[in-house]
Amino acid sequence: MLRMRLRRWLSLFLVLLIILGLAAILFRQWQGPVVPAYGMALHPLVQKVVATGRVVAASRVQVGSEITGVVVERRVREGDRVAPGDVLVVLRAEELEARVREARAALDQLRRSRRPQALAALREANVRVVQARREAQRRADLLNARAVSREVKEQADQVLATAVAAAQRAQLEADALAPGQSEERMLQERLAAAEAALARTVLTSEVAGTVLTRAVEPGDQVQPGRVLLEIARSGNTEMLVPVDEKNLATLRVGQGAQVVADAYPAQPFEAVVTFIAPAIDPQRGTVDVRLQADPVPEFLLEDMTVSVNILTARREQALVVPNDALHGTTPDTAFVWRVKDGTVERVDVRLGLRGLALSEVLTGLQAGDWVLLGGPYSTGQRVRLAPQSLPLAESGKLQTGSGVPG
Repeated sequence: MLRMRLRRWLSLFLVLLIILGLAAILFRQWQGPVVPAYGMALHPLVQKVVATGRVVAASRVQVGSEITGVVVERRVREGDRVAPGDVLVVLRAEELEARVREARAALDQLRRSRRPQALAALREANVRVVQARREAQRRADLLNARAVSREVKEQADQVLATAVAAAQRAQLEADALAPGQSEERMLQERLAAAEAALARTVLTSEVAGTVLTRAVEPGDQVQPGRVLLEIARSGNTEMLVPVDEKNLATLRVGQGAQVVADAYPAQPFEAVVTFIAPAIDPQRGTVDVRLQADPVPEFLLEDMTVSVNILTARREQALVVPNDALHGTTPDTAFVWRVKDGTVERVDVRLGLRGLALSEVLTGLQAGDWVLLGGPYSTGQRVRLAPQSLPLAESGKLQTGSGVPG
């Protein structure tokens, strides 16, 4: 009898367990599936534009020859620092040196020989004029006294006219050879041109900087237009960074940035945006941004690859949502699937700061709301939440990035 009673209670217990299990299953089905969700809360938010670029000099100077010649000496190589006036390359100059000597000899001949001779010729011509005038007057007096014929008087007048013409020519020659006049100026200009051509055989640096490349060796024949050396002008080192044009509205001159050279990832340094190009590169859809570091790290070299995080905006307290919870996103709006009392509903939101990972919500949500990850969902659908952690930076601040790899 007792055994039958125990069997009855055991059967009832098993039936009860089955009923409870079915009820639990039905309740879970009524609650809906488990889905990942983010809890909305206020956090400090920093928005950065992330991009990759390279180190460039403030400007580069290309050094070439103005004349054709043969290189006899090259005094610098890559990496050498130069100052204004430093000799870089020397060309063969024998022919030009001969031209300088010839021009100097011509100028010296003018001053020591031709000019004194011209002055002596002028004095001699003036003496002849005086003599011819005296003779013409004497014969005029004789003609008046009927002592000579008119023909004799005319001959004297002809001699006087010839003497006067010779004196005028001598005066013109002496004037042309006088100090500071046309002949001397012409010879001085010829000498200056020869000396300038000779000076062009010595190529010097016009700027202070560092030699980047060289394309010349002793024995090479060089011609105008050929680049022999390239010098990076000393000054503030810049980073040239192409940034996706969609970020142009957030960029401003004066914004701070953190820069990391790929070769020295453990030594980040600070920089400032100094220039934003006024035009877009139509091939890449990017805008060139220049940044300057101050002070410039000693390890920075020309054309180094750098990663740049430009700080474009900051919120001390912002309501943020991960971008993978946003749907139908436009520049300023989107919608999310919010869970309220276990039921899914669609909510339109207005966005503030934007980034690759996170966005600021200005209207539509509040702290304490839960939004679902992924989708799609339907309004009225019941779900159970699997809370997910927001992506916090090591500093405890949320960081968003929006850029284009360089």
